[in-house]
Amino acid sequence: MFWCAFVVFFLALGNELHLSHATEVSVNNTENKLCLYANLMVNFSVTYEVGVNKSETVLFVLPENVTTEGSICNNTTSTLKLGFGDGHSWAVEFTKDNKTYQVDSIVFTYNLKDSSVFTNSTSNETKSVTAKPRITNVGVDTYYSCKSENVQRVESVTQTLYDVTLQAFVTNGSKSDTDTVCTADLTSTTVAPTTTVTTTAAPTSTPTPTLPTPTTGNYSIAPDFNSTACLMATFGLRIGFKQGDKVETINLVPSATEVGGACGVNSSILILTSDTINIMFTFSNDSKKFHLHALNVTVKPATGVAVVAANTNMSIWVAAVGSSYMCNKEQTLTVTETLTLYTFKLRVQPFGVEKGEFATAVECFMDSDLSFLVPIAVGVALCFLIILVLISYLIGRRKSRTGYQSV
Repeated sequence: MFWCAFVVFFLALGNELHLSHATEVSVNNTENKLCLYANLMVNFSVTYEVGVNKSETVLFVLPENVTTEGSICNNTTSTLKLGFGDGHSWAVEFTKDNKTYQVDSIVFTYNLKDSSVFTNSTSNETKSVTAKPRITNVGVDTYYSCKSENVQRVESVTQTLYDVTLQAFVTNGSKSDTDTVCTADLTSTTVAPTTTVTTTAAPTSTPTPTLPTPTTGNYSIAPDFNSTACLMATFGLRIGFKQGDKVETINLVPSATEVGGACGVNSSILILTSDTINIMFTFSNDSKKFHLHALNVTVKPATGVAVVAANTNMSIWVAAVGSSYMCNKEQTLTVTETLTLYTFKLRVQPFGVEKGEFATAVECFMDSDLSFLVPIAVGVALCFLIILVLISYLIGRRKSRTGYQSV
């Protein structure tokens, strides 16, 4: 499958927090009046060369402290340019007609010479990529608002925007109180139609229908269209999440899911995107073993607001590099207190894939032949406990009798 616009946040600093933090800037015009405003979060994923036929993927964020040098405010065109780090910048180009304005492009420039970000890079170039997000028809004298995530992938760079507030062509020198909400947010908060029924019986709750076992999907990532896979995964996926006090479940549908991601030396990413589920798996490699290090999930139910969860402190699905990890039995993965993943017929190999085929699998304990020993061991332990209690009782009774006879 081809990459599509992906709706996902990236990593998190804590179990339930994004890696990113809000970047808020204001740009004034020549009259020292506000003309551009932004409050948003942006995450970057950049794959770069570290050797001959070797690459690495680095994840970083737009920092809180940025410069606005190079930003321009005109009547029909404006540019918001944010500089950060050692030669990096992120620029948004706006144009306006009579009643609306839009974002024409986002230009991200990164300096591969910055060793603090691009460790062991073989290039000292400064590169730029241009993305064309669908931010259009924003009413003049309103601000663009989008809580949902918007991912743009160009070449080896993925940019993820979320919690975005943008206003260009500000009038009267102050940010508007009226917003133009993005389509993704409107979809995620749409209330399903209801039917009124007149009845004299007491109201009863309708039980949540049981979902069928999720369909198993086959997902893979290749460095380019002419290469074999560098990351492979197959599994069925169900997500359980809380909406207030109610727990709901939803299945990932492989036929309606787009695949994205990147393969690196020490880190590989698998990104799955559908209309309702967006999920990113981050795998780490310590040169001997790999494991699932982080999960980032967004669920957009038919009713209610989007549910966002992240956990970057995981160490599961462990196997030797050059092998795959497999677990056919249902696995339950608690991402946060509000969201849980259930996997079925799982097999993954994020590193060392050869000829587009899975290597020998390391089985999870539930699949192994030794799993039957668990109830046996519990039974044996209980038997020993019963015998120990019985022996203690007999010894205590015998002592009491001996003491009585000696009186």
